[in-house]
Amino acid sequence: MRLGASLIGSGIALALLAGTAAFAQQAQQKVTVAVTAIVEHPALDAARDGVKKALEEAGYKDGANLSFRYESAQGQPATAAQIAQKFAGENPNVIVAIATPSAQAMVTATQTIPVVFTAVTDPVAAQIVKDRKAPGGNVTGISDFSPLEAQFDLIKELVPAAKKIGVVFNPGEANSVALLNAVKALAPARNLQIVEASAGRTADVSAAAQSLVGKVDALYLPTDNTIISALGTVLAVGTDNKLPVFTGDTESVQKGSVASIGFDYFQVGLETGAVVVRILKGEKPGAIPVSNASGSNLVINAKAAAAMGVTVPPAVLARAKQVIN
Repeated sequence: MRLGASLIGSGIALALLAGTAAFAQQAQQKVTVAVTAIVEHPALDAARDGVKKALEEAGYKDGANLSFRYESAQGQPATAAQIAQKFAGENPNVIVAIATPSAQAMVTATQTIPVVFTAVTDPVAAQIVKDRKAPGGNVTGISDFSPLEAQFDLIKELVPAAKKIGVVFNPGEANSVALLNAVKALAPARNLQIVEASAGRTADVSAAAQSLVGKVDALYLPTDNTIISALGTVLAVGTDNKLPVFTGDTESVQKGSVASIGFDYFQVGLETGAVVVRILKGEKPGAIPVSNASGSNLVINAKAAAAMGVTVPPAVLARAKQVIN
């Protein structure tokens, strides 16, 4: 009896040890997170870096138990579709799609691999998900719909005589069209008229901005990937013509726009990475509601403001989280 009991006990112990070892091995298995963005510019780059940081903080180290892959479509929708097909064929654990065009390409390419989007303005209008609260399927993510009312109140505060605001946008980007429509809706209450200038390619952005000179009192650039990737050309138009340039993202203020009330895209990336971690730990993407990016900050570029003929009141400077001199 003692021998039998001993053998049984030993068998149980071995089974427990084997189970523990298997669990530990599973925990150490390398996972692959594939990340794609429609283009490289400061806001989207910050979102990518935030995703990677969130994974690191959760214990996923690139080169150890994580393979972190990144590819940019360089502003080309056709390239975004090619990357999407490539990633779908490689079957990573999770795919992160940064910005609306890349997210649209990714959800077309796979209906099985978990896809987490970020920096997407309106995922329902872009047909990335059917419902924000219950996205279903293999997709969820973080929306970054800009705080437009606060942004346009800021424009009126800094350029009080403004009557006409020029908006440079790419009509081929669903996110930009959604923002333009929202801007048109809020403008009348602020006694503003919106004047559009479209640019379907980065090469067209400078001419689009130049076409608004003499017609508007300020320029507003939404979180449009095509336009922001050619930000420098618009800033040159603004500086040369004392035409204030405002942007929908604060990263562009760092580069030389006058001001913005917008999201910290590194923080947006951290929030996105937290969703990726939940999926890696077993949650289904379709059961995770789409969430809005949290928090917005006022950032002012005092040097750019002066160059474009804007005097920033001390009260506005006092409200800013960051003032760039």
